[in-house]
Amino acid sequence: MSNQQLNTRFGVIGTGRITRRLVADLQSTENVEVTAIASRTLERARWYADQYGIASAVEGYEALLQREDVDAVYISLPPSMHSEWAIAAAEQGLHVLCEKPLALSADQAIAIDTVCQERDVRWLDATGWLHHPRTDSFRDWISDGRLGDIGHVSAAVSFYQPFQSDDHRLDASLGGGCVLDLGWYACGLVRFACNGLPLEVSADVVIREGVPQRLTAMFWMAGGVTATISCGYDTATRKWFEVAGSTASLICDDFTRPWAERPTRCWIHEASGQVEGHTFQGSQERVMIARLVGEQSLAKWQKIALDTHLILDAINASIASNGSRVPVRQVIQ
Repeated sequence: MSNQQLNTRFGVIGTGRITRRLVADLQSTENVEVTAIASRTLERARWYADQYGIASAVEGYEALLQREDVDAVYISLPPSMHSEWAIAAAEQGLHVLCEKPLALSADQAIAIDTVCQERDVRWLDATGWLHHPRTDSFRDWISDGRLGDIGHVSAAVSFYQPFQSDDHRLDASLGGGCVLDLGWYACGLVRFACNGLPLEVSADVVIREGVPQRLTAMFWMAGGVTATISCGYDTATRKWFEVAGSTASLICDDFTRPWAERPTRCWIHEASGQVEGHTFQGSQERVMIARLVGEQSLAKWQKIALDTHLILDAINASIASNGSRVPVRQVIQ
């Protein structure tokens, strides 16, 4: 990091439900502290600051960006506000950890990346699974031929009606719906497993309460590889994938976030029927935070985020054209 503070001091923008979990991870990461939290009202900010053990409560997001005790921000706002406040933070010279999805579209995401590069600040989307030590093994097995030639990838992410009152996921104007929410994970998994973008996508959704509640999509990749995803708010919890190769398949049933009080796990299923199980240790969120505040390049994770938005843009275009096969933009411009 460019600042010389012993600790990187985070300000939290927003007080959504996910904030509590990530704040605890920030507070338990070495060389990181949380110094302030901002909400639209001082009363709400003060309540959350007291709940999370944060020293300062701030009324208004802009006021937090002006504080001298903040080096980086964690943005926990509805998706429709991510681009505005990520760019505002970067323009103040603050590093950015932003909840997923990074933005509403690839163009917004590219704008965030551009400003961060211009101001020499670091950014990550808070997609924790990409930073778990287990994911390094996923990458190795896929790339070193352990599975043979990859033929098909499938991913499913769902939670049955996971809503609380005033949940932004039920408000289309705030970026609600399962496409940007759960689709972020599934599309990111396909991008990760195939190490590249689909050439074309076809997608369909079930709409309820004015927002997509279920997404089904198929991807066509280079070299004849295909992929399918299923996401929704109307089926039981699923967070699994399969990467199917010519000699074996890699299967994980909790890739987005390990099951509570169970080993972090995955399996390799051989063509012979033999199953090889693997377990792992580590906190994906703390690794993610440590990477943001460290010195190593973040480019490979940033590229996955930007590419995921390109896939989601194509999915939305396919939905708008009644499920037609739509090309995926291949180049960030």
